[in-house]
Amino acid sequence: MQPRLLLSTLSFVHGASDKMNGCLFTDKTRRSLLVLTAAGLTLFALPGFASNCEDLATLHLPHTTITKAEVLSGGTFTPPTGQALADLPAFCRVTAVVRPSADSDIVVEIWMPESNWNQRFEGTGNGGFAGKISYGTLAEGLRRHYAVANTDMGMAMPPGANASIFINRPERWIDWGYRATHEMTVVAKQVLRAYYARDARHAYFVGCSTGGEQALMESQRYPDDYDGIVGGAAANNRTGVHVSILWNFAVNERTPASNLPAAARSLLTQAVVNACDGLDGVKDGVIADPEKCQFNPASLKCTSTNQESCLTASEVATAQQIYSGPVNPRTGKSLYPGLPRGSEFGWDGLVPAADAAPPYAPIFQWVFGPQWDWRQFDFDAQDAIFTQKLASMVNATSPDIDTFRAHGHKLLMYHGWSDWLVAPQESINYYNAVVQRDQSADARKSLGALDQSFRLFMVPGMAHCGGGPGATHFDTLGAVVDWVEHGVAPDKIIASKSPPGTTGGATESTLRRPLCPYPRTARHQGSGSTNDASSFACTR
Repeated sequence: MQPRLLLSTLSFVHGASDKMNGCLFTDKTRRSLLVLTAAGLTLFALPGFASNCEDLATLHLPHTTITKAEVLSGGTFTPPTGQALADLPAFCRVTAVVRPSADSDIVVEIWMPESNWNQRFEGTGNGGFAGKISYGTLAEGLRRHYAVANTDMGMAMPPGANASIFINRPERWIDWGYRATHEMTVVAKQVLRAYYARDARHAYFVGCSTGGEQALMESQRYPDDYDGIVGGAAANNRTGVHVSILWNFAVNERTPASNLPAAARSLLTQAVVNACDGLDGVKDGVIADPEKCQFNPASLKCTSTNQESCLTASEVATAQQIYSGPVNPRTGKSLYPGLPRGSEFGWDGLVPAADAAPPYAPIFQWVFGPQWDWRQFDFDAQDAIFTQKLASMVNATSPDIDTFRAHGHKLLMYHGWSDWLVAPQESINYYNAVVQRDQSADARKSLGALDQSFRLFMVPGMAHCGGGPGATHFDTLGAVVDWVEHGVAPDKIIASKSPPGTTGGATESTLRRPLCPYPRTARHQGSGSTNDASSFACTR
């Protein structure tokens, strides 16, 4: 075959697959045609091309080993960890180990639909220290016809071990902080190109908590990895998040009387709702805008010896310190925002069990060694050492997303207003930092209005990445796809919540509310069902 004929044939097959994927030319048929057209002339064959899924096992990629490439027929898949996953289409499953440094050991999984691929790639995030593949996230993306990838972030731990095994291993901190996500993205795109014989039309990233940090790391460090990014409840100020968790444990442990028992937490929850529920024009058990809630726990302070329906002075002090967040005891400077009014229902996770360390304590051991005692933490000098040691590797706090924006990419952040683990105010702080940067230099004005590339949505009544009394089911990926591919910026996102005990689709009793771009909030307009999103308007 002559070179010009070969290139024309390749061009024809690519064009046909774009228009008739799933009809005359399926993804599998197109791959076979490409192998056929290239078979007679090695010089012009597509490099690294795989005629089928199993051939991907021989793909050679930098510092990467493909450990498995198999076709799964769909239906139910039982992963190595976790529950069986149902309702899956047939897909090509590829697993790989990526080692960009001598101490790296990053596991990546890539799932690619055998047919009806929507020609989009979705990178997905993790939670906590990661350490394993999030199979549920992979399944969710596959059901939506995305080619999807996830990574353990290089943090796999033997049974019974915790992240303290990474003491004195800074390459692992870098992998967890940002490198593993980028490596996953690069490898996945190369595998997709080899399998489908074309690049994805668009690439998206979706993550919450640690995944929210991954999202912001990508927009800041690797601005062309993704066309659209969704970052939820971002633990992007990673050192601050862990100092905050430690603070909330410490104030409960200050004295035996300081601990907030279940009865006190329940009393606080109800009192805050009673004080601030109606600020959005409707009483529904959800505080729409905690920034406007002025509830003071001192209003519950006991005034008599009967302490059954009030808080002791020590309990009031504990609540106030949780609301205020960690502060430097010497300077009084805030180290991280406090938890919001409306998050009290989740504070049981802040109360330490006997002899138990706070969640994620091993990150402090990376800095202070295996004998570190969390009860002796110094929120002045030790906080400074902790932040100085790790911030450059694990914090995604830079407001410089200029390149990401200049290239037309979109960033959508969201955060539950009732998050009791990662303070929602920190997402607002990041948003405001980007706004301030955007307004601080005329040179950056050429990027255009900030809200054409970056929007933040606060979710009333949502806890950490989900749950809580509010409407907490919504489609951020669909919103960012419309934004990237059709130029439709999300002026609101409809969230829903089904009544307790119901299953299946939405009904008349399903609660629907608009989520509004910050700083706007949804307010009832005085008429119409409070279950109907159209009865609410986004206002400042």
